[in-house]
Amino acid sequence: MARSIDYGTLMHRAMRGLIQTVLADVARNGLPGAHHFFITFDTTHPDVAMADWLRERYPSEMTVVLQHWFENLEVGDDSFSVTLNFGNQPEPMVIPFDAIRTFVDPSVEFGLRFETQPTDDDDEDDNEEEDIEAEDETPRKDAEVVSLDKFRKT
Repeated sequence: MARSIDYGTLMHRAMRGLIQTVLADVARNGLPGAHHFFITFDTTHPDVAMADWLRERYPSEMTVVLQHWFENLEVGDDSFSVTLNFGNQPEPMVIPFDAIRTFVDPSVEFGLRFETQPTDDDDEDDNEEEDIEAEDETPRKDAEVVSLDKFRKT
């Protein structure tokens, strides 16, 4: 049985932790300066709590904005809750961190995207020997170190 480090899962956990830290700071101190957030999330996630009329309007995905008017922002270990204004109608929501697909703060050109790959754990066990053999046949390349300066805007 081959064991490997699941970097994708670890990175997603770290990125969600960053969002949790940022939102907890905003809950305590408010939004600083021009910061604001666009948060897109999967409305089909079983732990999302939102009004039925919003779920009907956004059956698979929704983007919310935390900027001028929001209240009751509370951040927990697995989710955050917030009340947002929809046409002068306050609506409380609970959004699990696992449901977040994108988190963007356009004021500082910062964004995170969570790529999800469909997985079927049962098939993974059945094909484990085949995967190991395929890996042995594929030549490995040395890792390339990339400077982040290459991606900065000047």
